Amino acid sequence: MKQLMAGLAMCTNKARASGWLHAAALAVCMVAAGPITAASPTPSVDPVRDRASILAMQGEYLVDFAFDETVLLQPDYKRRAAQRSGGNEVVIVVEDTPTKIVLQHILVDPKSGHVTKHWRQDWTYEAARRFEFSANQTWLVRAIPAERTQGAWTQCVHEVSDAPRYCGTGHWSHANGVATWTSDLTWRPLPRREYTKRDDYNAIAAVNRHTITPNGWTHEQFNTKVLREPGSAQVELTREFGFNDYRKTKETDFSPAYRYWDATRDYWAKVRSRWNAQLAESPGVHLKAKVDGMAMIVPLFEQAERIEEGKPVDAAEIDAVFNRWVEPASMEDASAARHPKPRDGFGE
Repeated sequence: MKQLMAGLAMCTNKARASGWLHAAALAVCMVAAGPITAASPTPSVDPVRDRASILAMQGEYLVDFAFDETVLLQPDYKRRAAQRSGGNEVVIVVEDTPTKIVLQHILVDPKSGHVTKHWRQDWTYEAARRFEFSANQTWLVRAIPAERTQGAWTQCVHEVSDAPRYCGTGHWSHANGVATWTSDLTWRPLPRREYTKRDDYNAIAAVNRHTITPNGWTHEQFNTKVLREPGSAQVELTREFGFNDYRKTKETDFSPAYRYWDATRDYWAKVRSRWNAQLAESPGVHLKAKVDGMAMIVPLFEQAERIEEGKPVDAAEIDAVFNRWVEPASMEDASAARHPKPRDGFGE
């Protein structure tokens, strides 16, 4: 207990002194502290066991999505209504090597059999770099300090078009037989569930936690909604807790999803390759499309549909979409990103 309280005190004092993301930083301290036990377990470095935990997320699931605003941080801010949704989702292993695992999520409407390619998560062991949401439609590529990435896994999440969303770096813990991965604190853009409804904030500071359960897995999100202004000014509006529950199911026919993926996997591999090339080096990427991303989503999905119908799509057509809507982030973008960086100025 003394060790736990001392560690928490050290973390919170450091957060206060650093001046960055004060409320969200304290949330990280609480997450890092974990449950109060006789001894606070430290993450083990066991990449084989870690890989098994990541691969355990593949499968067929009934998913519930729940988001609740919790702590209000501004005197005139009014808590928004809780958000609830759900779906039927299959998670497919796209790539599996000793140091990288790629998982593709695909939604299926059980009534119509309609398939929607959903989000993607890439896991990299001891990643050297990652992309970070910097400003509107801009992601910068930054090196990860060696002391942070050693023994850790970096998860990068991608949009339905495979465009970047956010990354986080952290260790898996297997204490007491429970596999849990907790990220560091990083920026992300507004979620799709809110960017068409909200204009009072423009970024989320988030910690993510994935836990493997007996009947599936969970994704917890510890969010702080922030209005970031040019320069270093920022206003924290509210904290939010998100809970996504993936429960194994045998009640849904996922065969349409498997057929879709079998038909289009090579096409989407080419799209991923283009994004990987764009995100391989500094400074990063800027999307010229609006924040909803539909300018890229629509043509890429239409091309995938043609592939599914047995019609050809050549590389030049994919290139045309990227050439129109994606460009390297400028050095001005990089120099203008003066928002406080989570975790002791990481990325400065």
